Amino acid sequence: MGLNEFEASTAPRDVVRRQYLASAAGDLEALRATLAPDVEWTEMAGFPLAGIYRTPEGVTANVMERLGADWIDWTAHDDVYVVDGENVVVLARYTAANKATGEPIDVRVAHHFTVRGGLIVRFEQFVDTAKVRDAMA
Repeated sequence: MGLNEFEASTAPRDVVRRQYLASAAGDLEALRATLAPDVEWTEMAGFPLAGIYRTPEGVTANVMERLGADWIDWTAHDDVYVVDGENVVVLARYTAANKATGEPIDVRVAHHFTVRGGLIVRFEQFVDTAKVRDAMA
């Protein structure tokens, strides 16, 4: 698949992969382009940004921009994709260092995306929140 084909693909795996690439590049406009207008984005209870965020702007303002403000080089490294129709589960890692403490994290995470019509309509995060919080203390 060529680059233009990948960028235009509505296949759930490709849409999710574009989201990770945009996030890693800090390209919030490209990241918002992967999200449905009525997206429901859930950060796990116990995570510093715990909650449900809606709209592409709400997700990037309340999640990505806040992570960028509190952490150095926050990156989600997507490792393994499990795809079942519109469901995409990604096994990944977060790496970063907390700006306030300087403490690094390298923690495993699972993300569940639902993709419809070439856009992410739902996201749910599963992560060891204690390791993230410990790096902040």
